[in-house]
Amino acid sequence: MPQFSFGQASLKELKGVHTDLVAVVTRAIALTVQDFSVHDGVRTITEQQKLIAAGASQTMDSRHLTGHAVDLVPYINGKRRWEWAPIFVIADAVRVAARELAIPLRWGGAWDVDFTTSSESPEDWVSSYVAHRKKQGLRAFIDGPHYELPKAKYP
Repeated sequence: MPQFSFGQASLKELKGVHTDLVAVVTRAIALTVQDFSVHDGVRTITEQQKLIAAGASQTMDSRHLTGHAVDLVPYINGKRRWEWAPIFVIADAVRVAARELAIPLRWGGAWDVDFTTSSESPEDWVSSYVAHRKKQGLRAFIDGPHYELPKAKYP
């Protein structure tokens, strides 16, 4: 199994992120068979406003603003790639790491799934989430690289 570690850019993005989330992400990079980088950790209000304007985020109540969220992007052939197959592999590694450390997480690929305890595949989570939202007459906002600590436990 390949051994991956974070580069300087990823380590910089983890500065200011809650220690429990850093622990999960650090464990996940050691477990995964898919290399990834930390694309976003803590964001400024200005950064968040720009992401909303671009349609990449939907709220000024983002957990990135408080250090309770990270975006983990597959790193393939020296480049960050937003592709679903490797995103699903990363999601599995993050779920295993969160379980091992008993730290609950929400995943942007399926916001309404109990990510840490679910045993379904990430592909199934996304499909179920999209179907559930559609049934409610709502659009599904899917953010596969996004992981956050839930507000209920981490206000």
